[in-house]
Amino acid sequence: MASYLLAIDQGTTSSRAILFDRQGAVAATAQREFPQQFPHDGWVEHDPEAIWDSVLATSREVLDTAGVSLDQVDGLGITNQRETTLLWDRRTGEPLYNAIVWQDRRTADTCRRLREAGHLDTVQARTGLLIDPYFSATKLAWLLDEVPDARERAERGELAFGTVDTFLIWRLTGGRVHATDATNASRTSLFNIHDQCWDAQLLELFGIPESLLPEVKDSSDDFGTVEEQWLGGELPIAGVAGDQQAALIGQACFTPGMGKSTYGTGCFMVVNTGGTAAQSRNKLLTTVAYRLAGRPTYAMEGSIFVAGATVQWLRDGLQLFRDAAETETLARQTRSGHSVYLVPAFTGLGAPHWDPQARGAIFGLTRDTGIAEIVAAGLQAVCYQTRDLQACISDDMTMPPGTLRVDGGMVANNWLMQFLADMLGVQVDRPTVLETTALGAAYLAGLHLGWYRDLDEIAELWQCERAFVPRMEEAERERLYEGWLEAVERVRTQ
Repeated sequence: MASYLLAIDQGTTSSRAILFDRQGAVAATAQREFPQQFPHDGWVEHDPEAIWDSVLATSREVLDTAGVSLDQVDGLGITNQRETTLLWDRRTGEPLYNAIVWQDRRTADTCRRLREAGHLDTVQARTGLLIDPYFSATKLAWLLDEVPDARERAERGELAFGTVDTFLIWRLTGGRVHATDATNASRTSLFNIHDQCWDAQLLELFGIPESLLPEVKDSSDDFGTVEEQWLGGELPIAGVAGDQQAALIGQACFTPGMGKSTYGTGCFMVVNTGGTAAQSRNKLLTTVAYRLAGRPTYAMEGSIFVAGATVQWLRDGLQLFRDAAETETLARQTRSGHSVYLVPAFTGLGAPHWDPQARGAIFGLTRDTGIAEIVAAGLQAVCYQTRDLQACISDDMTMPPGTLRVDGGMVANNWLMQFLADMLGVQVDRPTVLETTALGAAYLAGLHLGWYRDLDEIAELWQCERAFVPRMEEAERERLYEGWLEAVERVRTQ
């Protein structure tokens, strides 16, 4: 019988379960969206039980759809929305509050006070991160301070903290395993990426009891066993990585200088820097790309908070179309050289600006502006923001990527990918398997289970479905980009 690996891809707006064969091909997939909650301006939350239910439902569905029994599945890999913060009761597993999502900006004032107090250099030197509401530490501190009795209970060792991967591992193993991997730990602002451990000075700075924290494992490791009650049998959890690092692995970017950009709810450009934790001069992040056999590989990352979420807003908020697939047709209807700019700073601006108070705007509207131009501007904003990141990475690295591998739901749009290549001035490679985030989690599980001998064997499986090469004249590229920079300056607050 054929054997498979199951990957859980727990994202910001939906959960997916995907079965992969040994060649990295998709055998079956299941997906389920869950509600987004916006209690106040800049706040974003998820119901942890909705996350759990969607993961369980899709995992069962994908096995049924494929007609695969659990004894044909060798193991499970998990990849997840990063930085999203949960706090739960160690005895019952019941969350104390909703999950605070990575996009959430409620701790902006706390972060500002920490920066003004002079703590930025310490945090950046130890974690590779900036002080920003994006990361988990201030979210966790907020939960401890605002949820009744939470801090006291945490001090007594009654509570557990985790990012989404940790919460799922806890639930799947019946509370037997409280663990995360080094990539997810590196996004909390509590983990020393050089010493590869939770940092006592940072725990004191953010006011976090160490008893809350999970064990940090390699990305390819033993994370326990799924209990029989969930999927009808036991299954080893053998690979875990945050979504952007998992996509880097799925794109086989194992050589320093190789990079990928993922276009999902947000956009994340990640470039492998090898064994060197290179620090950016341009407010990009240094992060753990993956850790294998106790040895970390590092990456430089630029994070854009809103990419596919722009399309979702245009669809659901403005109701300009019914299906995201319509955006390509609409964009092709735009007149050449239109100058409408949509700055999607719905929850602030990410790299390289890091302005949590900025808000979105549309500029350049004229009487003949229509739905097509606004939709095109929303798509182009993703490319302009990627160009922002490219400029920073080119300045930070002596050998910036000469090609860019792309993945995520948005990259099926050929118009968007061509505009991206035009705006960056480099070749954009779209892989045959677009589910690279889930694929990376499967590869990590496969490494631990002996499916693959090393990363070189995995790299041989990567295939390019289509390459997009730049066609736009340099003068036009720069004219359009200058207009974008002017639009961004008009929404910035710092």
